[in-house]
Amino acid sequence: MSRSRQQAPWNFQCPYRHACPHLEGLSTQWLWEEYQNAPYENNEHWRVRDLLRQELSTAGKRIAELEREKEELQAKLTALHRRQFKTNKKISTKSARTTAATAEGKKKRGAPVGHPGWTRRTPDHIDTVVTVAAPAVCPHCSGTDLTPVPEIKIHLQEDIILQPRTQVTQFSHQQTFCRTCNRAVIQAAPGELLNSSIGPTTKAAAVFLRYGLRIPYRKVQDLFAVFFNMPFVPASAMAFDRQATLKGKPLYEDIGQKLRCADRVHADETHWRQDGLNHFVWYGGNTNIAYFHINRHRSAEVARSIFGDNFQGVLHADGYAAYNSVNPKARQSCLAHLIRAAREIKQEILLKTPKAQDAQSLLFCDNLTTLLQEACHIARQFNDLEIPRHRSEEFKYNLYASLQKICATTCASAKATTLQQRLLDPRREYKRLFTFLDYPDVQPTNNQAEQSLRNIVIFRKICFGTRSPEGSLSHSILPSLLLTARRQEKHPLDFFKTLFTTSTATAQAALYKNSS
Repeated sequence: MSRSRQQAPWNFQCPYRHACPHLEGLSTQWLWEEYQNAPYENNEHWRVRDLLRQELSTAGKRIAELEREKEELQAKLTALHRRQFKTNKKISTKSARTTAATAEGKKKRGAPVGHPGWTRRTPDHIDTVVTVAAPAVCPHCSGTDLTPVPEIKIHLQEDIILQPRTQVTQFSHQQTFCRTCNRAVIQAAPGELLNSSIGPTTKAAAVFLRYGLRIPYRKVQDLFAVFFNMPFVPASAMAFDRQATLKGKPLYEDIGQKLRCADRVHADETHWRQDGLNHFVWYGGNTNIAYFHINRHRSAEVARSIFGDNFQGVLHADGYAAYNSVNPKARQSCLAHLIRAAREIKQEILLKTPKAQDAQSLLFCDNLTTLLQEACHIARQFNDLEIPRHRSEEFKYNLYASLQKICATTCASAKATTLQQRLLDPRREYKRLFTFLDYPDVQPTNNQAEQSLRNIVIFRKICFGTRSPEGSLSHSILPSLLLTARRQEKHPLDFFKTLFTTSTATAQAALYKNSS
């Protein structure tokens, strides 16, 4: 007989509801509440887990990005430490320093007040006596109303010959009296510098030692004193430069005019310091002439002042934008600069850990270097006439096709991508890479300008720049004349001696091989 199930009364309360023995003493009320809240807590736990997983994913990506940045910065730092560089900090202007020095009570540059002047000693021997006839025409006013003067004017001029001794020449001037000038006048003998006790050979040699061999003024003084027994103070050596600068300025301006009319010109610029402030040495020239110009700025206005607004020749230069304002007939970019840029990018990539190195960027740098080196080899073959000129379009098409294929590589390196964009930009490098195929005797690199500036760069390390605008003008004019004379196959000492002793037209004729 089955047992009937009895229903608890409506007001029945279990005596174990707060501590049920079947639930290990747990409260049934609490357990029921927890059961009802379980879905909400489960959903909240999943939401928090998803948030944490998302944060971990973001943090992982950020860590990977920071590791890549660290690798790039470490590679850059290593590359910079391996490269020779020099800090270039601006300092206060000369006027500010002068004001500060005056406020502090410091003395000005120069000899103390009341310092006795220095005069040349009288030569102890006379090697040659030259009698100079009285002038027939007054050298000051070109007057011809001259009266002979019985008095002989003695002028001692001490000069050197290229032997360890000096040669002293006495010029005995016959004089005439100019009624227009109301004074006795004389004329200069060949090789004589009136009112100068140091001869032109000494001055020419001092200028060459300074700008040709980069010897400081005090070393020039020591050299003449030791080898030739020819003493003078360092300020005299600087005065020789100023005299040569003054006499050579018309020739310098003429070189600038010839530069603007040249059919092919190399251009470049480098840093310079004038009285502690940043300046720049600009260069323009070719195998025949050289022109240097020191300027405070590195702007397009300076480039136009040197090469003109509409240069009608082929301009060799790097990718600096200031040369765009020159508007040349054609422009050849320096392939050596691009090869160097590709190698530097490759070097920075290789400095990273193998995991952070981008194989596509390395491949791009290698292929670009090979292509540009091959272009330089083709340029030499064209200039040596090993390849006929009528095949220039064929080679140009092949080179540009190869360039586009190389630059189509997707690179992870930001620098490699920037170089690709630069090479493919028609407003920048693209149309300037292979100009040498269109014009004969055009070089694919700008090494001519780099070598021309090398002497200035070494000089900058020796003298640390100039102290005044006059010094910068001398460092613009005299190196231009010296290098132009060398390229014209003229002996520098002979040219500077001619510059000191003759007129501007004669010196200009002596500077060039074809003076017609």
